[in-house]
Amino acid sequence: MSKLAVIALGGNALLRSNQSGTIEEQEANTTETLENLIFLVKEGYNLVFTHGNGPQVGNILLRNDAGEQQYGIPQMPLDICVADSQGGIGYMIERCLLNVLRKHNLNRNVLTLMTLTEVNPEDPAFQNPIKRIGKVMTKEEADRLNAAKGWIFKEDKKSKNGYRRVVASPEPQSVMNCEVVESNARAGTIVIAVGGGGIPVYTDEEGLVRPSEAVVDKDLASSKLASQIKADEFYVLTDVPFVYANFGEKNEERLEFLNHSDTLKYLKEGTFGEGSMAPKVKAALSFIEKGGRQSIITESKKLEDKSYGTKITMEYDEKDLHKYD
Repeated sequence: MSKLAVIALGGNALLRSNQSGTIEEQEANTTETLENLIFLVKEGYNLVFTHGNGPQVGNILLRNDAGEQQYGIPQMPLDICVADSQGGIGYMIERCLLNVLRKHNLNRNVLTLMTLTEVNPEDPAFQNPIKRIGKVMTKEEADRLNAAKGWIFKEDKKSKNGYRRVVASPEPQSVMNCEVVESNARAGTIVIAVGGGGIPVYTDEEGLVRPSEAVVDKDLASSKLASQIKADEFYVLTDVPFVYANFGEKNEERLEFLNHSDTLKYLKEGTFGEGSMAPKVKAALSFIEKGGRQSIITESKKLEDKSYGTKITMEYDEKDLHKYD
């Protein structure tokens, strides 16, 4: 039976920090990323791709704001904006993937699925918004939008004197339609799902599905989906080849292999950045805790070379660390 893997595409797979975000740039980045992953198709893997939407959904919100100010067009709520980004990005990935498959003479169907992610409306994350979306702004721009819209902004540490909007990011409870994802993926169709972490919803007391004003973390939602569809492997793609302890510090340490206990220890010690690597490690850990065989965190260009990437498993043999490669 073919292995089933979920691959969470990092933000740089679609849009690089030094780019303006044109569709030409995003398509070129997407195609390059998929070219680096085509070896998995050649090896016979059944695949599910997931992706983020941070810059894109923020830009959609800004377009909404501009349209309201300029033409009086009513703004759409955040869940609709997440859905818009999920459809648009999913279409772009699907089309680029079809072209890459045809270039390599590979015959696979590709399906983009609009995906809802259930969250808890009482999640404390709604009282402490931390998920950054949209472009970096000056303090003056952020203050204007805060006064006009009530949007909350926090300083963006990656830029000098920049600010980005933050929204609630509740924990994903379950991914809806996971049975559809699994049945199609196991039948050989490459599925694109949980775009932007999924469209956040909750079920009210009457059993009705209601929208939630939030953005779900893409890696945590991808991990949840991977567990629900009983995937064998879970890949988290980012912009570094390994997970590092004390990244960027003098005592930086490359961590190529992590077992369950070591990963927990590092997380409790705050070794990984909360706004960057920590959510990815938590997502990888959650997957193996729920029965997944292996999680790998690396950059797409390094994935085919198994000497790269941080491999997270429940246990490993100290005498034979490469047994999980």
